[in-house]
Amino acid sequence: MAAGTNPELQNQVIYSVYLRNHTQEGSFLALVPDLDRIKALGTDIIWLMPIHPLGLKGRKGSLGSPYANRDYRSVNPEYGSLEDFKTLVEEIHRRGMKCIIDVVYNHTSPDSLLYEQHPDWFYKRPDGSPGNRVGDWTDVIDLDYGRRELWDYQTESLCFWAGIVDGFRCDVASFVPVDFWLKARAAVEKVRPGCIWLAESVHLSFGSWARRSGLYCARDTELFAAFDMEYEYDIRESFEAYLRGGLPLSAYTGLLNFQEAMYPANYNKLRFLENHDQPRIASLIKEPEALLNLTAMLYFLKGTTLIYAGQEFCDEHLPSLFDKDVFNRDTGRDISPVLSRLREIKRGFGSGDSFTASADDDLDIALMERESEGRRSLGVFSLKAKRGDVALDLADGEYTNLVDGSTVSVREGRLRWDGRPVMITVET
Repeated sequence: MAAGTNPELQNQVIYSVYLRNHTQEGSFLALVPDLDRIKALGTDIIWLMPIHPLGLKGRKGSLGSPYANRDYRSVNPEYGSLEDFKTLVEEIHRRGMKCIIDVVYNHTSPDSLLYEQHPDWFYKRPDGSPGNRVGDWTDVIDLDYGRRELWDYQTESLCFWAGIVDGFRCDVASFVPVDFWLKARAAVEKVRPGCIWLAESVHLSFGSWARRSGLYCARDTELFAAFDMEYEYDIRESFEAYLRGGLPLSAYTGLLNFQEAMYPANYNKLRFLENHDQPRIASLIKEPEALLNLTAMLYFLKGTTLIYAGQEFCDEHLPSLFDKDVFNRDTGRDISPVLSRLREIKRGFGSGDSFTASADDDLDIALMERESEGRRSLGVFSLKAKRGDVALDLADGEYTNLVDGSTVSVREGRLRWDGRPVMITVET
């Protein structure tokens, strides 16, 4: 694992904000009035999706993707000024939260300042023109990290932003050399001790395709040398297959155990039900009780929890990356109190807990356990909102369900259960 990783990140919550689509104004300062509400969800860290100017050439949609960056060292004027951005970060800090920003270091827009100034720092097609190694990313051109001058420029850029923010979510981090990230981390640490580093690692199939195609793509085990957290995309496809009915639940829980066995003892996988690249979970899971169980399981999993803005309102529509598309707060559903309660429960878990998972495939029930010195926590989650008694390794008796404060009973080694999510903690 990366030297200096803060174990407290294990039990924290990140809230992801796409400024363009968070408010009608879509600006830095327009986010400030919403910070208290975001904080009340139990948020520890606000992740701002890219704040930099966007390219014009080849842009997608009417406004362009925030991941087609035109200038690493300034802010998107549509969001406001650099001073406005600093004001926003100060307001985030004033409420006891931290702020991380997105950095997109694999590629830039075709009309980026960096390409205008240093065209030799970019990947070239056989005909000598700039391009990208992933064909459908038509609005970007790839950087060439064989150029050591690029390493210095990018590191200096990170050090500049580290003077303002608390960390970085690194887009497609697997495609950028781990040695670069290690160099950058060491330099940034001098500016922002304890800086937070989150890697967007890639899906298992995408990484395999990239390596078969001769592209550089770091494995998750390699990325952990430079990052505090990384995406759980290594097992995401199996989770999605389960949701579609293509795999039994036990296939997913088995992979959770595999993560626990193969990664360093203090590994941290970012846990999420949705993000800006994935379908809204409420669009896939229509049964409110099943969605509640999935959400409770999310907070029980070992690793930092991610909430994408709008998830608290069970919004079913995934906002466009390329157009103005403010998320819906008027869905008639608001699970904010549940998220706040789950955050309090998560705070009580140990940062070094051991973790195991199993499943009852007939009932689609996930059974999970976390254990650290002197404390054992068990979770029971009905992911299809089915009801039925389940075997549980607990002494017979009455227990408090931490999720809602109700009492649940264990008789003859079985939980008498009505399908609600259950979390129980006992002293060992």
